[in-house]
Amino acid sequence: MNDVARRLESRLYRDVKATCENYQLLAKGDRIMVCMSGGKDSYTLFHLLTRLVPRLPFPVELIAVHLDQVQPGYDGAGLRAWLEATGQRFEILREDTYSVVTSHLPETATYCSMCSRLRRGILYTAAERLGCNKLALGHHRDDSLETFLLNLFYSGKLQAMPASYRTDDGRFEVIRPLIECGEADIAALAAELAFPIIPCNLCGSQDGLKRDAMTALLATLEKDNPHIRNVMLNALRNVRPTHLLDRDVARAWAERPADVRPQTFAPQRTRHASAEPILAGGKLRLPVVPD
Repeated sequence: MNDVARRLESRLYRDVKATCENYQLLAKGDRIMVCMSGGKDSYTLFHLLTRLVPRLPFPVELIAVHLDQVQPGYDGAGLRAWLEATGQRFEILREDTYSVVTSHLPETATYCSMCSRLRRGILYTAAERLGCNKLALGHHRDDSLETFLLNLFYSGKLQAMPASYRTDDGRFEVIRPLIECGEADIAALAAELAFPIIPCNLCGSQDGLKRDAMTALLATLEKDNPHIRNVMLNALRNVRPTHLLDRDVARAWAERPADVRPQTFAPQRTRHASAEPILAGGKLRLPVVPD
């Protein structure tokens, strides 16, 4: 590994380690399915977790799982060889979701939502068979920011991507160890380590997706503020419920435990400006309040 790759790996490793600690993503006895799409993010995720897990003070098991969705032009030979070389446990599944998606949706439709639902169902079934209690996904900081903007502009809700969540059926915890890592660093490390990337020929072949517009918006904002992505990430960590309009959130915030951001009060001022008018026109007469 050259110096550039070593520096990138060290930076991303620190971010992943801090995220796992701050959000308690890893615990004793976890068996984690690392979902390998074959893209730069999932390669980086598995690579960093295989560095982190042996250094933990408790046992955690990783199992890489890749789903061949029978997309045109698919070639998973490179991914398989890479997984074999890691010496880690892995499985490769095969299910023709491509035909299902293309047969149910017109070419002008966005395939991502249906494709991801089908893929998720298959992976959950595999996770149950393998005895996994957690699934690790390769979503990173920029994915979360783009999702936040999409929900803000098109869905009318303030929602991004959490570091972890419980599936609707309660069976699994889904974790995102890369959620505070920048995509540029991930892409640079993937290039330096020459991961055998598998291109997506389904959703990746469609143009004009709303997410692309959010990526372009962030790039434009970044020209004026080079730190805009980290500033936005900090905003997601620094929510002020009292300054939003959601009444349920406001009520939950008011009933929070005393140790959650304890409320502080500024000392009362004993001296104030006189507040005497410099002009008092019109017919308004204020009542005199007796002492």
